[in-house]
Amino acid sequence: MSHHAPNAATAPTDFLLAQLVWPAAAGGPRDVMARAGAAISRLPPGAPALRLVRGARAVQPPTIYLYYALDQRASLAPQDAWPLEQALAAAFSGEAVQVAVSRLEKVFERAGHSSGQACAAHYVVEMDPQEGWMPEISAWYDQEHMPGLAAVPGCAHAQRMLNHDHGPLSLACYDLVTEAALNSPPWLAVRATAWSDIARPHFTNTKRTMFQRLPDAPPDRGRCMQACAAVFSKIGM
Repeated sequence: MSHHAPNAATAPTDFLLAQLVWPAAAGGPRDVMARAGAAISRLPPGAPALRLVRGARAVQPPTIYLYYALDQRASLAPQDAWPLEQALAAAFSGEAVQVAVSRLEKVFERAGHSSGQACAAHYVVEMDPQEGWMPEISAWYDQEHMPGLAAVPGCAHAQRMLNHDHGPLSLACYDLVTEAALNSPPWLAVRATAWSDIARPHFTNTKRTMFQRLPDAPPDRGRCMQACAAVFSKIGM
């Protein structure tokens, strides 16, 4: 799953990304969001406080991406992701699911033209920049490409992150009202700029995946009760 050596040092972290993969013949896990949310209550004391903010499932290859947001940016070491990895492995035990959890550092975020609308699709582009091309590609992404795609009708949210562990370094993702936005004339126009023609040939290990958004799960009662107990303890109730 990883195309670059994981960063052994601490790294700024805004999200933990859980990547679940399984053999195509296995059919994949059920009740994903409920179990992924409940996994938070399995985390040990002292683990980063997390909330499940997005889940998405791809048919080919059979993959699920689960995005867990930290309450605030923190400097995390690789081992800080292990408790979530272990909790998810337990939640999906017996289903031939492999779990890998990565630290994600947010570098760009923008509400899209269709912000607030329900989204059926989640499109992800992952890549490692060719050696020496990270500054140019980052400038292109931040100044032209991500703002341009966010402004396309049908795009509700655009975000780019750096994956410090499993997978290509750059992860750009887009919440789409439908998959049709990807082939719309405004989207294709943003992809066809002169700067795009300069930057894109220097992508390596590129993965482009269209996911189906998974419905949000109800809040985990166990985690809510833990949070309430902590508040009551502080105020002496």
